[in-house]
Amino acid sequence: MLYETEGTTGAPIISQAIKWHKAGQDTVLATVVWAWGSSPCPVGSHLAVRYDGAFQGSVSGGCIEAEVVTQALESIRKGNDCKTLTFGIADEEAWQIGLACGGKIAVFIKVIDNETVAILQELEMAIQSGSLAALLVNQASGVHKIWVESDPQTKTLEMTDTHIRDLKARFISDISGIVGEETGSPLFARIYNSQLRMLIVGAVHIAQSLAEFAMHSGYNVTIMDPRGTWSTNERFPGIKLDRRWPSTALKELKPDARTAIITLSHDPKLDDPALSAAFETKAFYIGCLGSRKTHAARLKRLRQAGVSDDQIDRLFAPVGLNIGAKNPAEIAIAIMAQVTQALRQSP
Repeated sequence: MLYETEGTTGAPIISQAIKWHKAGQDTVLATVVWAWGSSPCPVGSHLAVRYDGAFQGSVSGGCIEAEVVTQALESIRKGNDCKTLTFGIADEEAWQIGLACGGKIAVFIKVIDNETVAILQELEMAIQSGSLAALLVNQASGVHKIWVESDPQTKTLEMTDTHIRDLKARFISDISGIVGEETGSPLFARIYNSQLRMLIVGAVHIAQSLAEFAMHSGYNVTIMDPRGTWSTNERFPGIKLDRRWPSTALKELKPDARTAIITLSHDPKLDDPALSAAFETKAFYIGCLGSRKTHAARLKRLRQAGVSDDQIDRLFAPVGLNIGAKNPAEIAIAIMAQVTQALRQSP
């Protein structure tokens, strides 16, 4: 399964398109390549359409699916290779297709062929291997290629330094879109980043809600707590549990720039060594549970242990946005909101 960068639309869609094509069934892959205003589905969302009208995925949350499917079937019948469809409030059918709320989107549709399927299969393999990858589309020709961080020359279209610069910026922002616009030869880049991870220290009550919220938000969640009576499958069904000492586990798990680390145990024996290990990583978020008084005592201990002010400045503490949260579920919501803010609105 491919990891998604915006929402959950699209993860199994490319795989489905490949299966249909390999079964001898004419298939169209539709992709949102541009959006403005209140578009229900983000740029990069996919919809696969089969010759008989069956489809999987979404490019609009349902409001223009019927028209995209109709256009896809027409392309199959007429043998049209590709085209870009634009929908917006200026269209006569705006009210009918559901974008009267002010959204505008462009959807690129492509009747996939053997060459395209071969590229999509290579993309799957790259993502499954853990590499950062992008699906590159020339909307004029319909040609699809891929770019893989570990092998940047892999099956790429002709790319200038400007294309590469824009592409790397899109990996950082985690947003699909056009690259190389300044060159006069723009390409659409569908970004496939590594999966987001959340590593939670402390199998406490708040962690139960936070783990669930994080999973629904697309994170691969691990609870780290050596206390067997706390970290049980009954308390955390379907969540990965790591019963090693958190500082040891963090060194082996190698958190990267798409990892959030949150200490919730409220036990300095667990939290403090974990924080010291977290500071040695590129985690985009490091948060700590505790009151201001508790946090002041924590900072004193960390400084005595040799932690620098630059490292301490990375801490989100007391953890979570200040929304007046009281119970564990509300605190988990506040934490998840702050993690999302750090991920999506960081400079």
